[in-house]
Amino acid sequence: MPIKKITILGSTGSIGDSALKVLSSSNGNFKVLGLSTESNIQKLSDQIKKFKPSSVAIINEKAHETFYKKYKNSWIKEGLKVYSGANALEKVATEGDADLLLSGVVGAVGLPPLLASLRLGRTVALANKEALIMAGELVTETAKKFNAKILPVDSEHSAMFQCLEGQNGNEVYKIILTASGGPFYRFKGDLSKVSVEKALAHPNWVMGKKITIDSATLMNKGLEKIEAHYLFNVPFDKIQIVIHPQSIIHSAVEFIDGSILAQLSHPDMCLPIQYALTYPQRRSCPIKRLEFTEFKRLDFENPDFHKFPCLRIALEAAKSGGTMPTVLSAANEIAVYAFLNKKISFTDIPKVVEKTLSLHKKIIHPDLKAILTADLWARNNAEEIIAREVAH
Repeated sequence: MPIKKITILGSTGSIGDSALKVLSSSNGNFKVLGLSTESNIQKLSDQIKKFKPSSVAIINEKAHETFYKKYKNSWIKEGLKVYSGANALEKVATEGDADLLLSGVVGAVGLPPLLASLRLGRTVALANKEALIMAGELVTETAKKFNAKILPVDSEHSAMFQCLEGQNGNEVYKIILTASGGPFYRFKGDLSKVSVEKALAHPNWVMGKKITIDSATLMNKGLEKIEAHYLFNVPFDKIQIVIHPQSIIHSAVEFIDGSILAQLSHPDMCLPIQYALTYPQRRSCPIKRLEFTEFKRLDFENPDFHKFPCLRIALEAAKSGGTMPTVLSAANEIAVYAFLNKKISFTDIPKVVEKTLSLHKKIIHPDLKAILTADLWARNNAEEIIAREVAH
């Protein structure tokens, strides 16, 4: 295959780590043009040394200053472009002639570089689900207008994508979105007292902290339903969420004739990341092979909306539409980080999100300005709610 030029946003995070492992085993089929980090300049410097990008973004200003002072006489002198500040991600995302942008950042920060890349007609491998949640209509319309392609990186959406390849969309009866249930699905104790450490101990997946907490609250599955709606243009009522604790079936598609196609593998993000990077080709992937005889049973059940109110809240916001998913994503982000910083309890997360949503005046068919305004409004209000009503 010809050399594919790639830019990775969030290269020092969980998705970026896995992506660079895939590239390391690619026998020179990829060239890295750009990388980015929030503040992990040591890890970024190791990546620069190995992959030799032409540009990098360092979001944190202090980290950028430290990096510049340390490397101004080496990489920077040799021509490495180093961006920082509000537009840094967008600059790296659009730098050069990349064939593919892998967006592995977390939160609303990923929306501007995503839109900028789509406007250039580029293919985007999207792991930054929040950008699609907050601006799904705008993102998909932009991709269509500029003939750009979005390839899903989430394991569930990669599974759906693979099952739908070559199929007639009109023949889809429903999409079956599977969920592990996280660390607390069988938990019998008081969820208000669970620790951050226990919430981060996912039974199946190794992921970043934010998505791991979203998995524990089941918010992630609500966000993924919204994501699937926009990625595959499937009505919400045709997307069924099913708890599958073994995380072997990553999602499935049922067709109108009753046939169901599913994608199965051990839970390892290298596989969906590699498929997005090498699409439409497949390559050998260094993950554990799935042997059917290993499993005596695979379990499935309906989600518990009472025990996990974040899922109910997410689906209500999705149904309401407009800027409600934007507010949902932003308020959840603030609440999750408040929990991670031990300012609120695990069960306070849905309270903060629901209260923020209840205060919002929805805008139908928002443009980018309205979306960003709603995002900022939600963050500010969620922080105020935390400070005023629920902070320990």
